[in-house]
Formats: sequence, structure tokens, C-alpha cells
Amino acid sequence: MGEDVETRGKGRAMTDRDVDVPTRILIEGLLRTDGTVDGHTLYVTADALGKTDQQVRLCIKRLVAEGKFTQEGRGRQATLRATPKAVREMEPDVEFVRLAYQQDRGTATPWDGCWHLVGFAIPESSRKARDALRTRVVYLGGALVQSGLYASPHTWEPYVLDAAAELDVEQCLSSLTTRDLKVGTLEDPSTIAAQLWPLDEIAAGYERLLDVATARLHILQNAPDADAATMTIELAAEFTRAMEPDPLLPPELLPTNWIGKRARSVTAQCWTLLAQVDGADKLPSLFHLYADAIGGGQDASVR
Repeated sequence: MGEDVETRGKGRAMTDRDVDVPTRILIEGLLRTDGTVDGHTLYVTADALGKTDQQVRLCIKRLVAEGKFTQEGRGRQATLRATPKAVREMEPDVEFVRLAYQQDRGTATPWDGCWHLVGFAIPESSRKARDALRTRVVYLGGALVQSGLYASPHTWEPYVLDAAAELDVEQCLSSLTTRDLKVGTLEDPSTIAAQLWPLDEIAAGYERLLDVATARLHILQNAPDADAATMTIELAAEFTRAMEPDPLLPPELLPTNWIGKRARSVTAQCWTLLAQVDGADKLPSLFHLYADAIGGGQDASVR
């Protein structure tokens, strides 16, 4: 990795600080295993990411107003303490990350050729619940086949049912499985997947992650004293940005040499080197959660 790192397709060098990390993500990402954020570390990391003290203070104020954090002390001497509910909400979807790496390693259960479909017809009087369920179904990796009908190659029914139950609309939900899905005139599963999911957009997100991770890997290989906390936040922010729209289709449905696998591989190499820096045990809990998911664990089927 001794050569210059360039942003693929953009013709420019990737700079050391070329990641946009929202201030809220920065604060949440620095959460320690005891549920606190150290003020000094927060402001130092914010400065490294080009954030002003004013941006940090305003974001802290909003998070406190939302009831997600309490603040003890002021400025760089402050300690932010997350509420238990906020801690749960801020944790990355570890099972989803674990599934991605199992697929990459070929240890995930192979796709059985079965499509899982869910449909719902929720009346206008429950429009808010309808919109919320649609958002959840898409988050779970579902693709719209036609009005109110969504498909996934994963066994996702329990997750969709739980979401519908939370919204009190489970009576409006239908589900079925099939090996004979046709979309228009399309019958080939990989062609159907390319039609239903925006693979080009998802690939573009992974191109960005690959650029960021490659640049950070170069730094870690050549500068053992690199700012590990800042890199953790940058990598996690870009990793999340790339992974969120990805339905994690089985490899059988993806293009050959899928860039998601390559981007995640370089990210994992960064995580390995970050674990070797001095003080790695003091890195935020986000680092350890991702390290556990990337390292393996039990099989998973859907986020």
C-alpha cells in the first residue's frame, strides 16, 4: 500500500481528513463502555475532524434537550452520560454487520432460492403507521415489487411481524414465499435483484468506503502512533453510510467481484491494525462492537 491513494473515478488524492462526520455521530461514536463520553476526548477529536467548539456545544445542548444525555461539568472537563434507552439506540446493528462478513467469508448459509414476500394494505386512517411500517420494511432490506408488496431473499418475516405488531397493524400484514418470482418479464433471480434494488447506488457508497478505508490503512501501516480514536469514528461513519442502504443480498444475487466485499475487507484490515495501537483497550465501545461483529460469531439471517 505504498502508492498514492486516489479516489476512484474522481481523479483526486484522498486527504487524511476527507470524511464528513456529523457532530451528533461524533458524540455518539465516542461513547465508552460505561455509557459516558469524556469532554476532553470529544473536543480534541472534534478539532481533528474540523469541528468547532461551538458546533460541539450546540449539539450537546440538543442531545441533552432530547433526553439522550445528561451533562456533568462544562466544556472539556465535562462528562456526558447517555440514558439506557439512548445507549441501545446508538449501538450499531451488530448482527447485520456480522452477516455481511459471514457472507464475505463464505460461512453464511447459502441462499436456497426462496423469495420472501410481505404485503400490507393499511387504511388512510392509519397513515402514520403505514409510513412507519414501510420505512421499517425498507430498512430491513425489502424492495418494492409493486404497491404494498415487498420482497427479500432473507427469512425476515419475524422482524417484519414484530414491526407491524409494535405499530398495531399486524392484522393488515400478509406474507408468502416462492421460488417462482417473476417481475415483469424477468425470471432470472440475479436479474430480478438488479431490477429491484439500486445496486449502482449501493456500489457507489462502497466505492467511497473503499477510498476512505484504503487511505486510513495506508496511514496505520506507516504511522503506528496514528490518532486511533479519530480513525475509529471516521471509519465507523463511512462504514455505516455504505452499509445502511445495503440489503445484503446473498452472493448468488450480486455482480461478480462485488465491491462491497472488497470495501469491507479493507475496513476489517484497518480494524485489525487499530486493535494493535497503544491504548486500544480505551477506544470507544463502538470500536469493540464492530471488532466483535467483524471477527465472527453466530450466524445471522437479516438485520
